[in-house]
Amino acid sequence: MSSVHLAGISISFGPRQLLEEVNFSISTGDRIALSGANGSGKSTLMRIIAGEIKPDSGKVTIGKDTRVSYLPQSGISFPDISVRAGAEKAFDEMNPVIEEMKACEEKLGTSVKETPETALLLEHYNYLHERIMQSNYYTRDAIIHKVLTGLGFSEKDFIKPINQFSSGWQMRIALAKVLLERPDIMLLDEPTNYLDIEARTWLEDYLVSYTGGILIVSHDRFFLDTTVNRIAEIYLRKVSFYTGNYSEYEKKMTEQMARAMDAYNQQQDEIAKVELFIKRFRYNSSKAKLVQSRIQYLKNMELLEKPPGSRSIHFSFLPPPRSGDIVLEVKDVNKSYGNIQALNNINLTITRGERLVLAGPNGAGKSTLMRILSGLETPDSGSVVHGKNVSTGYFSQDQIEETPSTLSIIEEFESLAPTPLIPHLRNLLGSFLFTGDDIHKSISVLSGGEKSRILLLKLLMHPANLLLLDEPTNHLDMVSKNILLDALKNYSATLIFVSHDRYFIQSLATKVLELREGNGRLYYGDYEYYLYRRAEMEKGEGDTTSGAEELKPKEIKKSTITHEEDKKRKNRLKNLKEEEEMVLHRSETAQKEIEALELLLSEESIYTDGEKVKEVKEKIRVKQHEYEEFLARWEKIEEELNELASLQ
Repeated sequence: MSSVHLAGISISFGPRQLLEEVNFSISTGDRIALSGANGSGKSTLMRIIAGEIKPDSGKVTIGKDTRVSYLPQSGISFPDISVRAGAEKAFDEMNPVIEEMKACEEKLGTSVKETPETALLLEHYNYLHERIMQSNYYTRDAIIHKVLTGLGFSEKDFIKPINQFSSGWQMRIALAKVLLERPDIMLLDEPTNYLDIEARTWLEDYLVSYTGGILIVSHDRFFLDTTVNRIAEIYLRKVSFYTGNYSEYEKKMTEQMARAMDAYNQQQDEIAKVELFIKRFRYNSSKAKLVQSRIQYLKNMELLEKPPGSRSIHFSFLPPPRSGDIVLEVKDVNKSYGNIQALNNINLTITRGERLVLAGPNGAGKSTLMRILSGLETPDSGSVVHGKNVSTGYFSQDQIEETPSTLSIIEEFESLAPTPLIPHLRNLLGSFLFTGDDIHKSISVLSGGEKSRILLLKLLMHPANLLLLDEPTNHLDMVSKNILLDALKNYSATLIFVSHDRYFIQSLATKVLELREGNGRLYYGDYEYYLYRRAEMEKGEGDTTSGAEELKPKEIKKSTITHEEDKKRKNRLKNLKEEEEMVLHRSETAQKEIEALELLLSEESIYTDGEKVKEVKEKIRVKQHEYEEFLARWEKIEEELNELASLQ
């Protein structure tokens, strides 16, 4: 089994010790996420494993014939070659093996009789041939095609020079190269940073079936929940291991952090009491012996470090003014750039309180539509009409350089913050990763990611009742994403957003507008329901318009009831049918999960362990409750559908 072992690893940068006596192992088949606060040493530990930097002390042992590949967050450079040639460099290590095999062939070809030397040569030749076969060298064309297209490249892109692509797309090529190398141990530092949700889903599937060892750093919760089963957390310079996916680890960590904080506070209280005793009786001769024992007690006390991080930070933004019921109407919007049709006849109505996510691959028109909705661009034809009392806030990565400032971060926010938020500024800035002396940095010297976080926080501090957020979670760590998510869940504004973070989308979206090649299709339901309907349509199951509405005006049939009443009835019927389909799907899923859990109880490893039996039964109880709720909701939907149908 291939493996890498770290023993007693310590490293410092200046006066700051980053890692201390770290012991760590990863082997074939391991699927580990490396977790920890920003600056805790995750990337440093990866670089040590990859051999890019040496620790101050300790030893890294790499097993014989173990191949390690490393994808850093950034800084990858390629020679002036095509995309396909860049991907094919993954097979370069086979070139000397092929040359050696050719040399063996020549020697074997000149042998006239079998000798011990030729037998050894033939054995070595077979070994080299097996290495090449295992590397997929002879089928590399098909594999390169599969990986590049999976990561979002078209066949036309294969022949383009790499230097014509943005840095984000160049990182995709670097990721493709690491995947194609198929190493024994794969080190991936933020592999999803530059991937859209389709490419992330493809990468998830690829890694799930990958047989080598994987060590990942990522701020994408859904991605980690799908791809790993162990967490290695760097905490107070040490590494601790947890079994389970990221969500399970986070629950354990919340409890552990609370216990650590309680222990720290109790010790601080104890120290304060002892110091008060010493101060009070220091000069009392009758208490001299007791005072000395207390002084010695403090000297011998092993001081606990205050747990770092801002896991418990929660806040709410100021409530926005109330808008009218209709917030936004998009009518027959078209937009082209030269010969490229970015948006084609888009129609959309957004009502107060809705949370709409724009879905679709890169280049489908999502950011174009967001810019049109914000007023930064005008459509070639069609219109965007805002409802009564609508105030709009827009966030995009493209705005980063639009508002330069010479003020420090804290000065900028003190000058802009509404009065009620001024006492909470340091907490707010901390939750967006600006802590300690960072708040005194000049905004003009900040990186693009830091400026992006500043821009997002500025937007959310000034309440608008229509928020347009284009990739708001970029450059945020897991804790900051959770804080932003909680704030948006409790924010009473209408929300239209684009994100490549599936957990973030699933937690917020109530409707999905899918854009593909400029065309739009609206799905009434959350993101999970959208994926379910998409999968059905791709398999050719069911009506392609069931669960989705083509964004085109539809005729209203004549009826004995008024036009307005008929319109409301049809809209309600449509929403109920969509909800009915979603509820039935979820009830079926819950029932299958209950059956699977009940089957677990028959396994010896479960029924012989009382704690495991208790845990499985609790899961069954929760799922049974969900199932009953779905059925109850379905019955109510059926009643209302029958009632509405009778009015036709």
